[in-house]
Amino acid sequence: MAAARRRVLLAVTGLSPQVVTETVYSLAVARKPPWTPTEVLLVTTAEGAERARLTLLDRNSGWFHRLRREYRLPSIRFDASCIRVLADASGGPLSDIRTAEDNAAAADFLLEEIRQATADPESEVHVSIAGGRKTMGFFAGYALSLCGRPQDTLSHVLVEAPFEGHPSFFYPSREPRVIYTPPPESRPIDASKARVTLAEIPFVRLRALLERNRGLAEAGFAGAVEAVQQELTPVLEVDFAAGVVHASRQAVPLRPAELAFYAMIARATKNGQSIECPPEGGDVELARQFLEEYRKAAAGERDLSPTEKALKHGMDGAYFRERLSRLGRQLQEALGRQQALVYGVRKEGKRPKTRYRLEVAPDAIRFVEPGQENSNMGSGRLTR
Repeated sequence: MAAARRRVLLAVTGLSPQVVTETVYSLAVARKPPWTPTEVLLVTTAEGAERARLTLLDRNSGWFHRLRREYRLPSIRFDASCIRVLADASGGPLSDIRTAEDNAAAADFLLEEIRQATADPESEVHVSIAGGRKTMGFFAGYALSLCGRPQDTLSHVLVEAPFEGHPSFFYPSREPRVIYTPPPESRPIDASKARVTLAEIPFVRLRALLERNRGLAEAGFAGAVEAVQQELTPVLEVDFAAGVVHASRQAVPLRPAELAFYAMIARATKNGQSIECPPEGGDVELARQFLEEYRKAAAGERDLSPTEKALKHGMDGAYFRERLSRLGRQLQEALGRQQALVYGVRKEGKRPKTRYRLEVAPDAIRFVEPGQENSNMGSGRLTR
């Protein structure tokens, strides 16, 4: 018999460990069809971890085990080793999230926990953002957006008054159970009558973009967001000094002629223009623009006179189409078909008035001219 699929409930809490039992109840008891986790991971602060251990995990009095027994739920792995205490920048336990540094550390921690939980392609991960500070819930939800697969889900559990936040309420009991509202009212209420609702939250799954930019394994939260942003907003850099174009974070080496041709069209696009395929008789101005870029692309590497001689009377349509075809092949070989469409040359109009430009937004096109340091996508000096 095949092993059951791993189902992970990852919950964030602060000082209210009840979120765990309320969510397990909602998923495994109230939901139709039920979704019973095989394990629970709890991400919380140092104080939250202590409260969870004391109120949830005792084998006899712990409310997590009471819930399992009362509703005859199968074995669910949840013990002290499943409680993850948020760590600060130096690796010490976080007692609370108070500073910008604490926020950044919590974001990195949650991204890593969710990255690991979603690493198994056969697993299902459900993330609950009902507990903890608002920033914890935000970071957990955003981390699932960065890492989530089609089978993963996100929710917030809603508890009606007067049970919401009540220190003695952990889930709707099967049989009547009397608890009391806080003083001075101290009114008796029946925990079996409580209404707990699981609100599933749709989210955008960006995992493919993050993996394509190698951010999933390498970046913290801020770096992962930047990596996805690079994919959503393509950035192009033409680097004459290195003989490459940077398509987002990927360096694509190009031969000088193709680099010059690409730079010519990129510069026109940056200036809000497009380039028309020249007539058979040749276009002197287009040849001048191309040679200006070619001298940068081939500086110090070769005798430029054969190319200058070939374009003495202008660039004709045949030369233009040859450069365009070679450039397209090199981009597709380096980037793959999908990304080559993003960074490739776009054709507009019909012959003989066909014009060419890039899909990349003008303000996302940058140039590193000869003599400038390689910017490595933003770290050096750029000509904009």
